[in-house]
Amino acid sequence: MGAGAGELAAALREDGYDVVAIDPASESPAVRAVGLADLDEPAGSFDAALAVVSLHHVEPLAGSCRRLAELVRTDGRLVVDEFDIERFDERAAAWWLSRREPGGHDHPPPAGVVADLRKHIHPVGRVLAVLDEWFAFEEPVRCAYLHRWDMPPGLLADESELIAAGELPATGVRMVATRR
Repeated sequence: MGAGAGELAAALREDGYDVVAIDPASESPAVRAVGLADLDEPAGSFDAALAVVSLHHVEPLAGSCRRLAELVRTDGRLVVDEFDIERFDERAAAWWLSRREPGGHDHPPPAGVVADLRKHIHPVGRVLAVLDEWFAFEEPVRCAYLHRWDMPPGLLADESELIAAGELPATGVRMVATRR
């Protein structure tokens, strides 16, 4: 879910996995341009699911998560790589805005970016609360995320150092769950 242009799906296929890649906004022929709630596959047909920075956008959230639970077999795995909007603060927004790739992006000041995103992105806590009915989650791993979001390459180390020094929040979170 959230396959984008399908690069990760292609790498998984090369490693021998049978992959169904979906992203309603994708224009890639290797990715089905369908939302999770509309994925037409039999119940229990997947051994695992991978949600890459996608569940925070999914609408309807509850119905889509219910569909995800139907698709993953009992004891199957769910891996979620997500942006944690609740940890995205003015410091993080300022760092991100100051390092973005040029391209004519006009944004309000950091506080405005935070406020705007919080209006339309599901918090990780809400996503987990909905998924909790069907999935048992392991302890989340907090990590860097901003370096991946419309940024030039090579900023992971800088972001990670600032997180370790307490100067930036870890806005990424990775979670693994088992289908009950």
